[in-house]
Amino acid sequence: MGICDQRTIIVTGSGSGLGREYALLLAQEGANVVVNDIRADAAAAVAREIGRQAVANSDDITSMEGAARIVDAAVSNFGDVHGVVNNAGIVRDRMFASLTEEDWDLVVKVHLKGHFCIASKLVQRWRDQVKATGQKVDARIINTSSGAGLQGSVGQSNYAAAKGGIASLTLVQAAELGRYGITANALAPAARTGMTEKVFTDLMKKPDDAAVFDHFHPGNVAPLVVWLCSAQSAAVTGRVFEVDGGKLSIAGGWKTGKIRDKKARWNPAELTEVVETLIAEAPPAQKVYGT
Repeated sequence: MGICDQRTIIVTGSGSGLGREYALLLAQEGANVVVNDIRADAAAAVAREIGRQAVANSDDITSMEGAARIVDAAVSNFGDVHGVVNNAGIVRDRMFASLTEEDWDLVVKVHLKGHFCIASKLVQRWRDQVKATGQKVDARIINTSSGAGLQGSVGQSNYAAAKGGIASLTLVQAAELGRYGITANALAPAARTGMTEKVFTDLMKKPDDAAVFDHFHPGNVAPLVVWLCSAQSAAVTGRVFEVDGGKLSIAGGWKTGKIRDKKARWNPAELTEVVETLIAEAPPAQKVYGT
């Protein structure tokens, strides 16, 4: 038994990388896991590794029909579903001036729409349960943002925009869904995955010495994911967690800064001094990745 005993969790993109680590540790902590990955062979391999607590699924997260089948797989195999870890993603990196419409549409579809579809189907199910029983559910949505979404990343405007949208989506889900007993939180993980190891080859390389802590091992992110999926996290919602090796923090969102109020309409010519003053008084922004 573990902290997720008897809970059923869907993990998208769990055929490798971060998702695989989440699925494995969730199962170790007692959860039933739907191992979803569009690569059917990869999903099946992870499900076999886990055993009877897992079922493989390769439906498409970017359509409502695919999302419905993923939820149905959880319910038909394990009786109910208590959470989703929206992890699946892709990159199509180019400088903004070279970005194509296809690059934009595909990345936004997989990340942002992919987060919407499964969560939408699950929330409808959970809302119906609350209406039928009069009791709140104990349900979890764990989204995946990124440092790129929180502060931008050169060469990744499509990815950064989608990940920033996911952070905002998380805030709205938390505000709207708490009445049903649903929490929504997001992750911004720093880890060695198929999307990062080619870009950050030297930085994220596995240490040659097995005794040295592998800072960027994707398994380092899994404990937080398991905790967020558990009943122990019921009081935590609307947060974006950054995980970097053994470091854990909660990111601060946009906040209204210092104000200058003329109590009348501004003249364009007088705004230079006002804006310069407001910038000088504001805390310095974190640098965009890659600058």
